[in-house]
Amino acid sequence: MSSAELLILPLAVAAAAYALWRLSFSQLWAILIPALVGLSYVGMSRLGLAQPQAASSAIFLFAYVIIASEKVHKTKVALAGAGVMLLFGLIDQRTALHGSEDVEGTDWNTIFLLIGMMIIVSITRHTGVFQWIAIKAAKLAKGRPVLIIIFLCIVTAILSAGLDNVTTVLLIAPVTILICESLVVDPVPFLIFVILASNIGGTATLIGDPPNIMIGSSARLGFMDFLKVDGPIAFVILLVYLGTVWLTFRNRIKVKEQDRLRIMEFDETKAITDKRLLVRCGVVIGLVLFGFGVHAQWHLEPATIALCGAAALLLMRRGDPEETLKEVEWPTIFFFVGLFIMVSALVKTGVVRLIGQGIIDVTCGPDVTGGLDPSQRMYLTFGVCWFSAIASGIVDNIPFVATMNAVIHDMAISLHPLGASGNFFEVAHAKDILPLWWALSLGACLGGNFTLVGASANVVVAGIAERSKHPISFVRFMKYGIPITLQGIALSTVYLWLVFLRAA
Repeated sequence: MSSAELLILPLAVAAAAYALWRLSFSQLWAILIPALVGLSYVGMSRLGLAQPQAASSAIFLFAYVIIASEKVHKTKVALAGAGVMLLFGLIDQRTALHGSEDVEGTDWNTIFLLIGMMIIVSITRHTGVFQWIAIKAAKLAKGRPVLIIIFLCIVTAILSAGLDNVTTVLLIAPVTILICESLVVDPVPFLIFVILASNIGGTATLIGDPPNIMIGSSARLGFMDFLKVDGPIAFVILLVYLGTVWLTFRNRIKVKEQDRLRIMEFDETKAITDKRLLVRCGVVIGLVLFGFGVHAQWHLEPATIALCGAAALLLMRRGDPEETLKEVEWPTIFFFVGLFIMVSALVKTGVVRLIGQGIIDVTCGPDVTGGLDPSQRMYLTFGVCWFSAIASGIVDNIPFVATMNAVIHDMAISLHPLGASGNFFEVAHAKDILPLWWALSLGACLGGNFTLVGASANVVVAGIAERSKHPISFVRFMKYGIPITLQGIALSTVYLWLVFLRAA
């Protein structure tokens, strides 16, 4: 290490420790986290990493730990990390925002797809249709708890696939609590089952879960690709999950007859507040979903279709668009921007290439010139799937997928250098690369069910539950989440082998 580094590093550690202490971290963690990151920087420098590589890795690791701690809002951390990367010249602004030959930069297709869908859902929710669906499901179940769970899970999974899982749980969770309070039963198991169903349903489509949006954009995979590949296994996993719920809980939750009859007295028609707007939203959503299905043939990005749908509903709805735009989850949007910039810096400095090469060496050995043989392809695919599931349970699956996207992208180019100068679509869809994208999708989306912090939908429902004085504990969630996740990943492993690896 140079004398300048020896001077700057202790100052940076001290400044970070003071900042964490001011942000309500305990004194121990405020000192320990920056110290460990500082030591990791020293260790990486000793291992031969260049200064930009060690610095970008240390900054990203520090941001990752703070995001995982949930002590500071993840948007603040992501934007701060991006700012530091830019400030220290680890990546320039033009490359960070627009990309270059070797760096993808900020994925604006993902950003604007999210914004478009958020606007569409924001307007639709004012019709009351989501509440109508939840109440109707409870009445179809005749107020019987296990059937209510199953119907709510089915509704949640379908809406998560067609819209997105975060918005779905935001709408379904409050109605679930209302139903449970009417039945005089603990709503926590019901809420956990809704979370698990939302992540399973969101796995099925491009727009169902933010990680899929990111993977689709990076791997050049469209809406129909996800529906054809992820859709069938998500459907099977959902059926097995519902069967597990039925077998486990059919006799465990008891309600009184008068409480069950109270559910039957609910009038779902009162939930619909604007029938005219509901019809318009139904037409626009139908056209948007149709557009997603044919966007490749029309040579349009999904973001373009989503933005057109959002613009159409804004024009159809009376009043100032300001209120609608306020309901867009802007913190989530800026979290993605900050995240993309940080990951772009890791790509620019060569850290992602080192990670990708390390994964290849561990799973396949050093001799992979010209592509992977069948056994290497199987080990690497299964490794990505299970590692993604476990990692997504430890940290939010969105930053994990942002990192792994870049790793697989670089891995594809390193394994197929002759195709790297041409069309990346051919490289990304090579026989030994394509299964990795699907392994990442299934592992990350289903792995979000491992823990309470594994996916954004989990955190959203946990917040709603806590405000309603029905907190979901970390351990209690894991009692439900771990078996269901292992069940889903095991089925996904078999599915990946059958679809991509059996004939190899």
